[in-house]
Amino acid sequence: MQNLFKQIKGDRAIWAIVTLLAIFSFLPVYSAASNLAYHGGNSSTFSFFIKHFMHLFLGFAIMFGIHKVPYKYFRGLSMVMIPIVLVLLVVTMLQGTTIDGANASRWIQIPIVGMSFQTSTLAAVVLMVYVARYLSKIKDKEVQFKETILPLWSPVFLILILILPANFSTTAIVFTMIMMLAFIGGYPLKYLALMMLSGFVGLTIFILVAKAFPEAMPNRVDTWISRIENFSNGEDTEADYQIEKAKIAIATGITPLGPGKSIQKNFLPQSSSDFIFAIIIEEYGLYGGVFLLVLYLWLLFRIVVVSHKSDTIFGKLLVLAVGLPIVFQALINMAVAVELFPVTGQTLPLISSGGTSIWMTCLSIGIILSVSAKREELKEQEDLEDNPLAILSEAI
Repeated sequence: MQNLFKQIKGDRAIWAIVTLLAIFSFLPVYSAASNLAYHGGNSSTFSFFIKHFMHLFLGFAIMFGIHKVPYKYFRGLSMVMIPIVLVLLVVTMLQGTTIDGANASRWIQIPIVGMSFQTSTLAAVVLMVYVARYLSKIKDKEVQFKETILPLWSPVFLILILILPANFSTTAIVFTMIMMLAFIGGYPLKYLALMMLSGFVGLTIFILVAKAFPEAMPNRVDTWISRIENFSNGEDTEADYQIEKAKIAIATGITPLGPGKSIQKNFLPQSSSDFIFAIIIEEYGLYGGVFLLVLYLWLLFRIVVVSHKSDTIFGKLLVLAVGLPIVFQALINMAVAVELFPVTGQTLPLISSGGTSIWMTCLSIGIILSVSAKREELKEQEDLEDNPLAILSEAI
């Protein structure tokens, strides 16, 4: 065990935050999984507990392995992975999976193991790394818009177009994060505004075409519109069922019921994933909700610190590229549960059940730790160079 701890590099605070989130997730997931067990015909929730444990175990293995890889290699890997994720997204979309006539082609089956994988989540991480690579390349250079269309914006819009029909919320989050990263990376504001306008126009055209020719391609446009309308007008419709149950759970949290004693988990769909924050508050009260919020804000602080300490532009942008979406997604999930945001279907990172979300979050954390580990390595070398006795000790 001691040898294992010696192999762990990078920011210790981030390791602590991720571990705390993972440990805390077990009781809420185990409690909320009773709804899945009931509807799945399984009288025990223990199988879901084991499944969640395996997802986290594999996630931490991914994180450990990735954090040992020098982050400079992610620059080239992002270019290699772009065509791969494009193929995966096309394969996913061509499956034509629909639920109630709406596009639900988000997952593909992993051969042999028989597990499903959400390709858009992998595509989002790869795309963010790719954008960080390109922005670091043009940093402090005079940027010509036409020169960035093919190498930067073409992959961005190709990937987002493939994700959009089945998953608007992921598309919106990734696009927002890319705009934010481009702003931080010094991309000219006038060109950035043009790309934001292009994104809005593209979305408008897609919605109009989808409404005009609904049979041409199954989509979720009606679902998006209904969610936004229900959120804005506050009408009590059947589509608001999830939010109503979530609000009941949160209101109950004023006098918390205690671990495993949630009532609304039996009525709230996606209680172990999309709406697990409501179950946490119902069982642990405001203390549980504030505890999670503090952990995510602490993670955000450490992400900024690691980015600031990185010695390269690519390292700085890379940390922000993969780190900010984690915290942003967490805040959106919490906002949906308390009805500050329309229903999006986004999970709570490292807390909600679901393999793909956990694995990709751990992949992103591993990349951040890789940047942090490199900084530690350079600092150790500087300390050795400044201390002749230390160099002699190392040689002996």
